[in-house]
Amino acid sequence: MFNGITIEKLLLIGLIAGMIIGPQRLPRYAAALGQFVRRARDFARSAGSRVKEEMGEDFDDVDWRTLDPRQYDPRRIIREALLDDPPTPPVKPQSATMAAAGTAAAAAESATSTKAPPLAAGETPPFDAEAT
Repeated sequence: MFNGITIEKLLLIGLIAGMIIGPQRLPRYAAALGQFVRRARDFARSAGSRVKEEMGEDFDDVDWRTLDPRQYDPRRIIREALLDDPPTPPVKPQSATMAAAGTAAAAAESATSTKAPPLAAGETPPFDAEAT
């Protein structure tokens, strides 16, 4: 099998091409096809060796299977791009004394925070012309 194409399919295509082209022109077209395949193979080989020369020694260390775009799920990529934070782990239930201590700590933290007070109605926010 050649990447999903069976020998039978290739023979059928060749037979149909032979009937369409005709027996007089078939050898000329077969030779042209052979030349094209050889040129394509030589081009691919020379391109690969040229890339290896230009990339240097690090080229051999690349794992090309990890860069294969067929392995990626677009839904997962979009989901990961849209979600900045990783999912939060589930919270364990706290005992009553721990919950009270946590509430007191949160109240103390909010009292010492450096947040600006909310603006009154109609008040304009501060503007720094040098910062923009």
